[in-house]
Amino acid sequence: MKVEVEYLEFMWPMRHFLITCGEFSGASNIIAVSFCFPVSKNPPLIACAVGRNSYSRKLIEKTGEFVVNVPSARLKKEIYFCGYHSGSEVDKFKATGLTPLPGRKVKAPIIAECLAHMECRVSQEVETGDKILFIGEVIEAYAEEEIAQKKVKVEYASGDFPRKVYSLRFLR
Repeated sequence: MKVEVEYLEFMWPMRHFLITCGEFSGASNIIAVSFCFPVSKNPPLIACAVGRNSYSRKLIEKTGEFVVNVPSARLKKEIYFCGYHSGSEVDKFKATGLTPLPGRKVKAPIIAECLAHMECRVSQEVETGDKILFIGEVIEAYAEEEIAQKKVKVEYASGDFPRKVYSLRFLR
């Protein structure tokens, strides 16, 4: 017998990313995102789903830029912190001890502890229910040399289905 289930459970485990937005020298934020994926090779485009009412959405819309930072599994605690707290209430860089560094081509900071970075300029916004899908053109991409040369195999951060985030669906 087949029974009703939450469809998102079958999409996990998913890789986690830390998206930075805002300005290195001003208001900035880190948001944990799993809904992030390539949508075009030429031009290089990445789509990232960000909460409609989130602080990060406001920062991305203000600057038109964001950075997709690729964390390793050792940053799992920081990823979860950034996913469960709002940047409007807490400075996530200070709270997690993650180090902001200036981006190469965008105003948003990168996270020094991450393995790779994809700096993006927003080319399109798509409203999708409770999320805004930001489609960003990758204008600069770089990674740790050992990783880029495939000298080091990396265990990327991934996680189980986040019931806390989607708990409202389970209250019916």
